[in-house]
Amino acid sequence: DEKPRPTALVVDDEPDLRELVAITLSRMGVAPVTAATLAEARAALRSREFDLCLTDMRLPDGDGLELVADIQKHRPNLPVAVLTAHGSVEAAVQALKSGAFDFVAKPVQLGQLRALVQTALKLGAARGAAATAGVNDAPKLSGDSRAMREVRELLARVARTQAPVLITGESGTGKELAAKLVHESGPRADAPFIAVNCGAIPAELIESELFGHRRGSFTGAVADKQGLFQAADGGTLFLDEVADLPLALQVKLLRVVQEKAVRPVGATGEEPVDVRILAATHKDLSRLVQEGRFREDLYYRIVVIEVHIPPLRERPEDLMPLALHLLARLARAQGRGGKALGADARDALLAHDFPGNVRELENVLERALTLAGDEPISAAHIQIRRPSAVAAPAADLEGKLADVERDAIRSALVKTNNNRTAAAKLLGMTLRQLRYRIAKLGLSVGVD
Repeated sequence: DEKPRPTALVVDDEPDLRELVAITLSRMGVAPVTAATLAEARAALRSREFDLCLTDMRLPDGDGLELVADIQKHRPNLPVAVLTAHGSVEAAVQALKSGAFDFVAKPVQLGQLRALVQTALKLGAARGAAATAGVNDAPKLSGDSRAMREVRELLARVARTQAPVLITGESGTGKELAAKLVHESGPRADAPFIAVNCGAIPAELIESELFGHRRGSFTGAVADKQGLFQAADGGTLFLDEVADLPLALQVKLLRVVQEKAVRPVGATGEEPVDVRILAATHKDLSRLVQEGRFREDLYYRIVVIEVHIPPLRERPEDLMPLALHLLARLARAQGRGGKALGADARDALLAHDFPGNVRELENVLERALTLAGDEPISAAHIQIRRPSAVAAPAADLEGKLADVERDAIRSALVKTNNNRTAAAKLLGMTLRQLRYRIAKLGLSVGVD
C-alpha cells in the first residue's frame, strides 16, 4: 500500500500567498488544504486530520494566535507555524510563547518554508515518541525529585517546538545535558548538535568561529572557513555561556536569529541557515540587560522559554541515586565491575552540599574509585576539596581549561567531519588518547 500524503492546512486571507504556499507544499509531496478565515480554519480542523498547520497572524475575523491556542488545546500533537510581518520580532516571540512550532517572515522565502515543513513533518510523524524516549533516558539529567521531573517534562515539551530556549543554572548542574536532551528528543535528532562555549573563544576570533570567513578577509585567513552555524545547519547550535558574547557579536546574533541567515566575515551576501538555537548561562541575564552588558532585544528573542536546572543542594533526595548512577557509569568506563559504596562513604557524600553540583560529585566519585582500587569505597576515599580563597581560582582555572579542551576537540571534529582518527592527528595525539579525553570531558561526538 502507498503511504498517504501528509496534509497541511494553510490559513491566509491573501489568495496569492495561499496559492504560492500550496504550490510549494504540493511539490514537496504535501497535500494542501486552504482557508481564508479563522472560521474556515476551525471548520477544516473539525472535519479532518492534518500533519501541519501554517497560519497568518492577522485574519479578517480574528487573530492567528487564537488558532494557535485552539490547536494547543484540542490538537496538541499538530505542529502549527505562523506567518509574521518582516522584522516583527515581537509577533514572532508572542507566537512561539503561545505554542507555535516556528514562524516564517513575510515575504515568504521558499527555502525557509521548505526547511520548516520538513522539520514539522518529522515532528508530527513521531507523535511524541522521541520526546518520551528522551525523558526516560537515564544518563540524561538523572534525578527523581519533583524538581527534576518537572524539568524533564518541560524539556520534553520544548523539544516539540523550534522556539529558542535559555537554560539557566549554576555551573555543573547539567545545562549542556539539558540542551542535548532537547535536541535528541525533537525532530532534529538525526542532524548535528554543536556546542560552543562563548566565553572560551577569544573576542577577535568568535565572529569567524560562529559565522565562518572568506579567504583573505583578514591576516591568516588563507582559505574559506565554514562557521559553526553552517556546520549545525539542519540541527542545533548550543551557545553555552551566551552572556559572555561581546556586544558587537550580540547584534549580529540577533540578525541571524531574525533572518535565519549568516554573513561570513569578508562575504558580500548572507547564507541561509536552518538552525535551532539553544543558549545557556549561569549568570543573571536580566541584570546584565539592566547594566547595559547584554542587549535587551536579543534577551527577549532568546529567552522565549526559560528552563532552570536547580542546584544539587536544593534536591538532596537526588544525591544518592545520582551518585550510584555516576559510580556505575565510571566503573564501566574503566572496565571494572560493580562497585560498592560503603555506609560511611554515603554519609560523607550526604554531609557535603556540593557547590560544584553534579560535575563536582562526578569528580569526587572518580577520585574515590581510583583511590579505592579493588576495595569497597569508604569515607577515607571520599576526598572533598573544600572551597577556599586560595583554592577557588585553581578550580576556576581547571574548569576553564576543560572548556578550552572541549572546544578544541569539537573544532577538530567539525573540521574533519566528525572523524576521530583524523581529528586526533589534527590535535597531535593518538586515537586512544582522543577517545579517553572525549570520555573524560563527557563529549558524545565523532566516529572512528
